[in-house]
Amino acid sequence: MSLNLRDYDYRLPEELIAARPLPDRGASRMMVLHRGTRRIEHRHFIDFPDYLEAGDLAILNDTKVIPARAFSDDGRIEFLFLEPSGDNRWLCMAKPGRKLGLGTSVSVGGVSGIVEDILPTGERLIQFAGAVDLDRVGELPIPPYLGRRVEAADSTRYQTIYARNPGAVAAPTAGLHFTPAILERVPHAFITLHVGAGTFRPVQVENIGEHTMHRERFEITDEAANAINAARRLIAIGTTTARVLETCAQISPPLNDSSLVIHPCSSSTSIFIHPPYQFRAVAALLTNFHLPKSTLLMLVAALAGREFILEAYNEAILEKYRFFSYGDCMLILP
Repeated sequence: MSLNLRDYDYRLPEELIAARPLPDRGASRMMVLHRGTRRIEHRHFIDFPDYLEAGDLAILNDTKVIPARAFSDDGRIEFLFLEPSGDNRWLCMAKPGRKLGLGTSVSVGGVSGIVEDILPTGERLIQFAGAVDLDRVGELPIPPYLGRRVEAADSTRYQTIYARNPGAVAAPTAGLHFTPAILERVPHAFITLHVGAGTFRPVQVENIGEHTMHRERFEITDEAANAINAARRLIAIGTTTARVLETCAQISPPLNDSSLVIHPCSSSTSIFIHPPYQFRAVAALLTNFHLPKSTLLMLVAALAGREFILEAYNEAILEKYRFFSYGDCMLILP
């Protein structure tokens, strides 16, 4: 195992970044990793249900991306509305931040606001005089590496088919591959984690163990907890789901080698999963291909092993898989 940031790097040809989704959600390719034998298969996502065994349960994140990107009325500041924090108060990312010092006034969608606080990580806490109508003035915050502005198709394709709880500023992209027909073939339960921009914050320390993870809100309902606790194996659909399950596993560790029990809760997590982390709840993971040096790549390396993951990524590049949010996927099995 390695804690050196440079050991989670790889070179990706720019043409392999999927700028737009395929016409058919379920047509994505799926690389299957058998981590016990270090075997790699090349399949398609439509084959995903074939890999499930009796007693398996897929856990999906039903968060919905909000139109969180908006601009000041004078067009000088770009905002990402991350999280509401009380009455008409928002935690925001602002670009360029140097124009928004403490006490600075700003107007978005005709609503005036003032910067009340600046966090060490650069986010601004802004108190607005009224409600900012993001549905009217905001747009879906598609990732910047797509290299384009948001398009009409993104309003549906950058949401999972089961998105129902608004609050995310990024999509749980492993779920974008599901169609109603494929989901019908998969035993499943839903949790909610509102994906924040911190998921994609670059690691800026050479020793990844010194990186501080962002905090994200999540919820597990009674219904979901009961289904999870009755399952034989948990298949996490995406890294966001994996982080929730592993957070809950740390809160309620098994006693005397008994089965893990997940309790219903509404909480938040800042868990940072990287080698040599040992997974307690997640048996298998469906995920997309992640950016170099990202915390998401470190999470999958913790599950499958860094060397095996980098070997698989190199093979994906040779086989011309599509990368990142609108790209192909990887299924990591025991």
